[in-house]
Amino acid sequence: MEKPWLSAYPPGVPAQLDLDPAESVVDVVDRSIARFPDRPAFSNLGRTITYRELDVLHRRFATWLQSLPGVGPGDRVAIMLPNLIQYPVALFGTWRAGMVVVNVNPMYTPPELEHQLNDSGAKVLIVLAQRASVFAEIQGRVGVRHVLVTGIGDLLGFPRAPLVNFAMRYVRRMPAHQVPGSVGWSAVAGSDPGDFRQPAPPTGADLACLQYTGGTTGRSRGAMLTHSNLVANIRQINAWFAAQRIDGEEIMVTPLPLYHVYALMCNCLCYVGTGGHNVLITDPRNIKGLIAELKRWKFTAITGVNTLYQALVEHPDLPGVDFSTLKIASAGGMAVMPATAKRWVEITGHMILEGYGLSETSPVVSINPLTLTAWNGSIGLPLPNTVISLRNDDLTEVPAGESGEICVQGPQVMLGYWNDSDATANCMTSDGFLRTGDIAVMDAQGYFRIVDRKKDMIDVSGLKVYPNEVEAAITHHPAVLEAACIGVPDERTGEAVKLFLTLRPGQSLAVDEVREYLRGSLAPYKIPRHVEFRDSLPKSNVGKILRRALR
Repeated sequence: MEKPWLSAYPPGVPAQLDLDPAESVVDVVDRSIARFPDRPAFSNLGRTITYRELDVLHRRFATWLQSLPGVGPGDRVAIMLPNLIQYPVALFGTWRAGMVVVNVNPMYTPPELEHQLNDSGAKVLIVLAQRASVFAEIQGRVGVRHVLVTGIGDLLGFPRAPLVNFAMRYVRRMPAHQVPGSVGWSAVAGSDPGDFRQPAPPTGADLACLQYTGGTTGRSRGAMLTHSNLVANIRQINAWFAAQRIDGEEIMVTPLPLYHVYALMCNCLCYVGTGGHNVLITDPRNIKGLIAELKRWKFTAITGVNTLYQALVEHPDLPGVDFSTLKIASAGGMAVMPATAKRWVEITGHMILEGYGLSETSPVVSINPLTLTAWNGSIGLPLPNTVISLRNDDLTEVPAGESGEICVQGPQVMLGYWNDSDATANCMTSDGFLRTGDIAVMDAQGYFRIVDRKKDMIDVSGLKVYPNEVEAAITHHPAVLEAACIGVPDERTGEAVKLFLTLRPGQSLAVDEVREYLRGSLAPYKIPRHVEFRDSLPKSNVGKILRRALR
């Protein structure tokens, strides 16, 4: 097929990279530790660790994992943490021990957590103390054998660690001893990294991560990402920005959660791969606190979604930040609104570079080049070694200028969905392309613009909401007869959840009651912002509720 995007590539970016299929993420980490031992690797809440310290800490974690009865290479380790230094320590320690990472949203409700732990077969869980009570509710219904409960301050050092943990005493939490069979971070701290027994080192073909996504339905499923998938995406992204990067000197501000595949790759793995420094933001909702942190660093990069950038540009403190060292402000997960992009340029003097990806592609597929002179609202150009083919319903490629489903081929594309061969088969074409369900148009220069979605997925600030899940949850309410859920435009979050309800005869229900009921089974971003009661819902001839009619 034609690849017009190659002529628009930034200078020095090759069309093809020579990738080593045997290379693992552990190899990437080891090289950076050897090259930049005394450079800062991660900072959080006043503590900075060097690559040398990261080496000791993550090997200590790997040693602790090896000490657990019934746990060995290939087993799943679920990490349910916000952005703390404990996250990269657990991440790289898990891979060092030859095990598989299962990233878990710390804000999951008990039903959501139960599904993911059971589906992945996780044997080990690392959870924040403030969220341990969620696990305790389902502990008897999952196969997790070992639980590590950590406090926010556990790796901040003395005297900050005890002070931070003490300050959190008024936050609802469950200490380690209240979760049967669990231990605190002291169990890891007491492990001797010298006792670590290196298993067969992971290779590119080995499974590295189960990254859960809704796929094509509301049932969350794990995208199987290999070490080779992740390393390929590291190499692709770093090649794209090589001309603007100085290895060992870049500072990336990381407000997006590392358990999300976007920040996992673009912040953590890519910057570790070049000896960069990640400044981890634990609570990005505290915009004043985030801006105060921005003022502390001569940062060179930041990632975000439209919601975050919009909150930043609307805050009166942002103009006081020094943006003179900024090279990259990137966005993904949802479309950046034109007004937000314009205001960001006015305040910072830099454009927001949009890209596109999904969990199934490790995640990045395309990015706009830094040579762009004006924000264009596109998702950019396919990365090296990546092909995007726009296809119609018959999977025939459409010409430039016509809309078609984005189908992706490249070394970053997943193996498939864990435990779901049917879903894997349904999302792959016969010639090896991943069907994304997103509809786009390509212009003559090879830039892609998303225009629609095949899926009924709702995109709230880059987080996916599936109507089936919301509808299933609310129809358990005894007053509800029928429900339908759609996404509606929202200036702040891109899309917002709207729920239509019909009630059983003689029943009544208030909007606040609907939201309160759903909070017991859905994460906060899935709770509908809009609720509308109707006498009936539009249906097809066979009785299927027609969401398109509601739109």
